[in-house]
Amino acid sequence: MQPSARQRHNFFVTGTDTGVGKTLVCCTLLQAAGAAGLRTCAIKPVAAGALATADGLRNDDALALQAAASERLSYAEVNPVCLAEPLSPHLAAQRAGRRVNVDRLAGFCQGMLLRRADLCLVEGAGGWRVPLNERETLADLAKQLRLPVILVVGLRLGCLNHALLSAEAILRDGLTLAGWVANSIDPAMAAREDNVATLQRELPAPLLATLPCLGAAATPAQAVPHIDIGRFFGR
Repeated sequence: MQPSARQRHNFFVTGTDTGVGKTLVCCTLLQAAGAAGLRTCAIKPVAAGALATADGLRNDDALALQAAASERLSYAEVNPVCLAEPLSPHLAAQRAGRRVNVDRLAGFCQGMLLRRADLCLVEGAGGWRVPLNERETLADLAKQLRLPVILVVGLRLGCLNHALLSAEAILRDGLTLAGWVANSIDPAMAAREDNVATLQRELPAPLLATLPCLGAAATPAQAVPHIDIGRFFGR
């Protein structure tokens, strides 16, 4: 597959909750697309939960995106707003004496989306309605960017409700749900296949990939064989 203007795709990646594997899915997509000869880039506009380093605060998810993309972006380009405490962005920002707003985040994202890449991903934080401040949520950022949405569903007890409510909210916000990824995060989940079948029947978007239980230390290299990049490009 050779890169061309027709193959340029941009997505906003959200999840049914925090800890459902959004970054793993993003990095897997980036690596699979890169292996297909496509130019890729990604941004995590706001990240909460970071370690202090000699170069400043660094978030593990943002570092993973930076490493997985083919475009060599600085850390500040990949993660323009990095907050130390692992809290909801609005709380982490309050404790840092900062304010996060949609217009500023959208500006960072639009700069990245202007790059001549075939696949650009904007990774959210937590789920669809995570607050950024007292008035705005991350959903407002996705709405301003007008990007199609990929929903990462963490397969565990309760995922049916979380997935259906998330999809309903995405569509109600006027955005396109491009598809969803089933990520097996609970190895002890009962009736996993039946739950996936229920979501395939009830969600108004295609199942793009199913990742097996790969463990807490899962790497994109382990997940790549379970991704058909063509499906994300509508092929």
